[in-house]
Amino acid sequence: MSTLAPSLQAYFTDRLIGQRAASPNTIAAYKITLRLLLAFAARKTGKAPSALDIADLDAPLITAFLGHLEQDRHNGSRSRNNRLAAIHSLFAYLGLHHPEHAGSIQRVLAVPAKRTERNLVTYLTDPEIHALLGSCDQQTWTGRRDHAMFTLTIQAGLRISELAGLTRQDIMLSAGANVHTVGKGRKERRTPLLPATKAVLKAWLSERPGAPGDPLFPTRTGTRLSRDAIERRLARHLALARTTCPSLRTKRVSMHTLRHTAAMRLLLAGNDITVIALWLGHEQIATTNIYLHADMSHKQRAIDRTRPIDSRQARYRPPDALLAFLEAL
Repeated sequence: MSTLAPSLQAYFTDRLIGQRAASPNTIAAYKITLRLLLAFAARKTGKAPSALDIADLDAPLITAFLGHLEQDRHNGSRSRNNRLAAIHSLFAYLGLHHPEHAGSIQRVLAVPAKRTERNLVTYLTDPEIHALLGSCDQQTWTGRRDHAMFTLTIQAGLRISELAGLTRQDIMLSAGANVHTVGKGRKERRTPLLPATKAVLKAWLSERPGAPGDPLFPTRTGTRLSRDAIERRLARHLALARTTCPSLRTKRVSMHTLRHTAAMRLLLAGNDITVIALWLGHEQIATTNIYLHADMSHKQRAIDRTRPIDSRQARYRPPDALLAFLEAL
């Protein structure tokens, strides 16, 4: 067995789990990335994954792997950068324990992330929200569960990981009704519930009694819904909602879109951006500023407050023949 194999195992057990106490989501993401990398490197070098050495994972191979992710696996730039971040984390650990490979490791750490476009966030309007919630068949148990699940997500702005991890004891329906969540970085927060959301959750909890630690939105067998299962349920209801709401047909909607919807509803109601950051559990206000760019009403009010320019528009005429040449290019 090469030096890479025990170092990779120690990276997960000592660094991620022992020292950083990384979340299960982080460990799962890093595990998938490195599994893909080892499989790619094994095909390129002809060695078994356990026989690969640190020197085999050099910068050209890492660059080729990133190209493979984009071209063959059709990963976007953000997914590609997330994979690279996991690789950089591993190689930063290897650099501390294997200085004999310092040159190769530094070249891998120098592989840059790719710049990405920052698109405007997609969110649902009120008619689209009503169409989505109306697509949940209230005559079925799964329909009532999905209706309660989407209602809570749209009002509280939960991440899909937070939603999947909710238990019955995380919902408080007495005075000061709220939902308790543990988000990124193990940050706890409590989000107030509107009376309408409180009524939906109260009816849902009373329908199927259970222990406090049971999943809030379980499967038929009582187990926890996976993130993929939640996305599949949303896709199924969206297909129905698009038959009655044409505007949904032009939107790519995921569970994170419902989180964006909660933020935009708060913004359009006149709440300050710092309040929205607190509501969503953002670490930095800069993360929340994306919603300001998506809200045209703020920009319209800004332009309405400006005075019209009282001057005639004139055509620019270059004063010199050389400038005229450059202008004509």
